[in-house]
Amino acid sequence: MTKGQPPARDGRDERAPEPEFVQLLNPDGERVDHPEYSVDFTDDEYRNLYRDLVVVRKLDTEATALQRQGELGIWASLLGQEAAQVGSGRALRPQDMAFPTYREHGVLYCRGIDPIMPLSLFRGVDQGAWDPIKYKFNMYTIVIGAQTLHATGYAMGINLDGRIGGATSGGDGTDEAVIAYFGDGATSQGDVNEAFVWAGVFHAPIVFFCQNNQYAISEPLERQTRIPLYRRALGYGFPGVRIDGNDVLATYAVTRAALDNARHGQGPTLIEAYTYRMGAHTTSDDPTRYRIASEVESWQAKDPILRVRRFLSQQGLADEDFFASVDEQAAREAVHLRERVLSMPEPEPLSVFDNVYPHGSPLVDEERARHAQYLSSFAGEAHR
Repeated sequence: MTKGQPPARDGRDERAPEPEFVQLLNPDGERVDHPEYSVDFTDDEYRNLYRDLVVVRKLDTEATALQRQGELGIWASLLGQEAAQVGSGRALRPQDMAFPTYREHGVLYCRGIDPIMPLSLFRGVDQGAWDPIKYKFNMYTIVIGAQTLHATGYAMGINLDGRIGGATSGGDGTDEAVIAYFGDGATSQGDVNEAFVWAGVFHAPIVFFCQNNQYAISEPLERQTRIPLYRRALGYGFPGVRIDGNDVLATYAVTRAALDNARHGQGPTLIEAYTYRMGAHTTSDDPTRYRIASEVESWQAKDPILRVRRFLSQQGLADEDFFASVDEQAAREAVHLRERVLSMPEPEPLSVFDNVYPHGSPLVDEERARHAQYLSSFAGEAHR
């Protein structure tokens, strides 16, 4: 073993063959037929998917740079997982509810939320300022796996309210479904397994979307499970399916089908999006300590954006002028995002006590007063 390299994963071949998964667009940009899943997009819709992928990656790259320059406290990059997020995000219907982790910036973008919102959270300006009900996108959840229980409870509420299968809507297309995002490491958490139990038993209209990016922070997948993650669903009484998570078309098709099944009263589905985290777990992580460069390079060849670009070129749906215009748009949005982050006002120190309880609390009032007294002790010429 070369000095400085992490050990091989239990002696296994790092270049083992790819697992079987649903794929509609291969890394060379060629369409793949599948007996169960397909997409029927217009030329503009194909081009818009590419635009989404490029813009989302550029905004994410800008956020990482802002953190490195001390403008954000931390950032969880989605680099390499754009197709899993854009594909599933665009598969959601307007009435569907999403429950994210802290990395679903691409889904947030697809739900029409201003991309400044997660940056203000990680800058410490606020605690997340978007309206979850308006955008049908819950707040970021830092506690690993906790959002799956929240999502399951929400889905069970949809059942109790009769808002699936046309029970109250008359089949007019307003039936709801829920999607819960989490990573491969979260599948080892009790919350996720409890969510599977409740969702299966109560036939909840929910899609569990696992972005298997191969590492639970620094632990590889084989230290998390002895079977493919999607097969765990059978033990809880609902189907599981594995998709090529770097294929935006397959991600869209499978997620849309699973959500529609849920809203039509067919219960939960577990989707395992087989993808790869190209960067660090967060900006406080050093991935070179636990994975080798050749592994990263092998996944670069499966880049989710490059394959869509190849497809558009091969099909004559886009030319170099289009690709250049998309790059220019992404760069403009990134510059605008940076300007807005740098112009954010500093929050008032005492605002941390706001909104703790809806009707106030004597304890919080006491703590606020004590902190105000502490802050006032720095006033005067001696502390300038």
